Formats: sequence, structure tokens, C-alpha cells
Amino acid sequence: MTDLFPALPYADWRPTRDTLHRFLQVVGKVRLAASPRRNHWWNVPLHLTGRGLTTRPMSVDGVRSFCIDLDLLDHRLDLTTADGGRWSFPLTDRSVAAFHADLAAGLAALGLDVTIADPRPFDLPDRDRPFAEDTEHATYDPAAVTRYWRVLGQVNLLLEEFAGRYSGKTSPVHHFWHTFDLALTRFSDRVVEHGAATDPVTREAYSREVVSFGFWFGDPATPEPAFYSYTAPEPAGLADAPLYPGAARWQEQNGSHLAVLTYDAVRATADPRATVLEFYESAYRAGAIAAGWSVDGFSCRGGVTDPVLAAARRADHERVLRAEHDMAVASDWGSAR
Repeated sequence: MTDLFPALPYADWRPTRDTLHRFLQVVGKVRLAASPRRNHWWNVPLHLTGRGLTTRPMSVDGVRSFCIDLDLLDHRLDLTTADGGRWSFPLTDRSVAAFHADLAAGLAALGLDVTIADPRPFDLPDRDRPFAEDTEHATYDPAAVTRYWRVLGQVNLLLEEFAGRYSGKTSPVHHFWHTFDLALTRFSDRVVEHGAATDPVTREAYSREVVSFGFWFGDPATPEPAFYSYTAPEPAGLADAPLYPGAARWQEQNGSHLAVLTYDAVRATADPRATVLEFYESAYRAGAIAAGWSVDGFSCRGGVTDPVLAAARRADHERVLRAEHDMAVASDWGSAR
């Protein structure tokens, strides 16, 4: 099972990670400029494909469609248009400045007039340096990027499965290029009032109560990959709730609390997939119960809302639990004899 979750020490691939992060920010800002806005910024993130990441189709004029795909197995960028146009270049041996220039050249060559509103990194240490001037970040280890992609794919499958257990409003599973994490969010649809001083990004992202789940690849503040969850706004007593498995913990961050389970702790277990799902479920119940959500009302076993099939599945589940209980009792009785 650990082959599904290969070792990914933050320090070992940090230079490549920092370069790739900025590549994704360049592509993501094109997506931001060329997509219609959706609630909670759902138009902004990147999505997974069978070979890497995609912007999904977008358009400058609402008519002519184009797409940017990052192939993280062959390590190429493909810019394509619905009418057959294509521009491609390798991801290796490029600084951020060169990547930015090559993508801009491709957009121009295909007649796509895209203007990035702020062509600089978002919320990174070099946020004041334009992409076009960043020759510092130029490390790209293909093996490390492919390993990142494989981890991303496994976590994506876990989050897709976890998403099916909730019948309320749920975000897609998507890769946020600004924070370099894969995330899924559940909503109660209870409106959250923000003060006028709250920035517009936060006001849109957290206009409703949420419990969010995801995976990040580490950063200077937390230099190790980890699974996480948070509830916003944070209800009283959240960090007093139990988390599972035992290696999970509440971590204070910017005045609130994250539920955290490190990637290496998951890799050390006999069943990493079951461990992550147990963690997400415990973090969800902690947040939802403390915030007063209808946990039973939103429950959706196996992604089923059909009441007939759902009742049959509940009955099957209860029969399994009774059988397991009877076996345990019989075993205890036999041991006592």
C-alpha cells in the first residue's frame, strides 16, 4: 500500500516544488482571466487529468474555446484550441521567466488575447517580483514532479470517495494553484456575515459555513506533507474534539485550528487509504457537530440518496454489524470456556 503513497520529503524536492508552484500560478492566472466567475472561486483551481493537470476549457470571448494542460508524465505544456490550434513546450530546463514568456508567446501565436491582471506570484515570498523577471526558480526534477503527480492522483481518489458520503453542497475536488494544495469543501449553506474590512477573496470563499479537507505538500512554516481539515468559521470547542487515528492532532494556525495528519504517519499504517478516510470523517464530525449541522441529515452512505436503495444499504450494513457483534461475543464466550 505504501507504493500508492511514495516517500515525498519536503526538503528533497523543495527547489522543484517552488518552481512548479510558480508555473501553476502562471497557468492559474490565465484561468482566472479567461473563465466566468463561479461561487466560492470554483472557476479558479486546476483539475486532474489522466496525465497531469488542466485548466479545463475556457474562453476569452465566450465563443472560442481553449485549454492548457500540464502533462506531468512527459513533462510538457499543451495549449490547445477547439478549432485545432496547438502550442507546446517542455517543462524542463526553464526558469519561471522562460515559462511565462513561452506561454505568452503561445497565446499570442494562437490569437488568444489574454491579459493577466497581476502577473506576479500570489501570497509567496517573492510576491513583488513579476513572473517575467524570475530567473531564480529554474529547478525541475522530472522524477520528483511525477512522484508529486502520483501522490496527487491517490489523494484525489480518496477525496472523491469521501465527497460521496455527503448529500449537501460540496465543491469539486480541485487543486488550488495559489496554496498548492488539493481540496474538497462541504457547505452547510448557512450564510456567514463578514465585516467590511474582510478582503474580497475571503468574503467569497467563506460566504457560507464550511468544513474543508485536503492535502498540502509542505511549506516553510510546515515543512512536511500532510492531510488537513478545518472548519470556518471555527465553532467554540472545536479543538477539544477527538481526532482519529491517534497520530492526528489539532494545530493552531493564525488564531484558529487545523486538524493535521502527516503524510509519513499515514504511510506507516497498514492501510493508508482507510486511515485517511477515518481522519477526514473524524475531523468532519468534530466541525459539523460543534457548528450544529445535521450530520445524519447530510449523511449519504456510498453516494446514494435514492431512499429505497439507501434503506436497503443501511439494512445490509446493520446486518454486517450484528454479524460482527455475534462473532465477537461467540469468540469471547469460547475464550472464557
